[in-house]
Amino acid sequence: MSYCDYCENLPKDNLHRIYHDSMYGFPIESDNELFGRFLLEINQAGLSWDTILKKEVAFRKAFDNFDISKVAKYNEKDIERLLNDAGIIRNRLKINAAIHNASAILALQEKHGSFKTWLEQQNLSDLSDWVKLFKKHFKFVGNEIVNEFLMSSGYLKGAHNENCIIFDKIIKSKPQWLK
Repeated sequence: MSYCDYCENLPKDNLHRIYHDSMYGFPIESDNELFGRFLLEINQAGLSWDTILKKEVAFRKAFDNFDISKVAKYNEKDIERLLNDAGIIRNRLKINAAIHNASAILALQEKHGSFKTWLEQQNLSDLSDWVKLFKKHFKFVGNEIVNEFLMSSGYLKGAHNENCIIFDKIIKSKPQWLK
């Protein structure tokens, strides 16, 4: 069963339905929000997306509203704070990856103007090429994490079935180069 099929019959106020209908596959303009989605996808590894959706608000609070420049400066005190925060996934490897990845995104922003611009400049359509590229810059990335991050933020096709009620909305919201 696809995510679209799963969400189709859920109540409109269900977290999955809200995410599916208003966020999944839609382009993200803000670098901080792109980083936030990336951080959530990394934290989902080995867990259900339901767990992550329920903890999204706590993640946002714990990671300074996904402010890349703040997260990149996190130190051991911040890591200990995060490891003791029951509202998020308390995994040292994932927390360290978030800090490293924030720093990597800052470097990409410095060179390309923004994380979003860097993503757009890649013009890749093959997942394996994206994974190789992400492994060069980021930690705690693999096929599934990269695939879900790129699909959920509109850089790879496949977030919605063509018969999904959201599919046309997604196509209309994408820049021409992504269609």
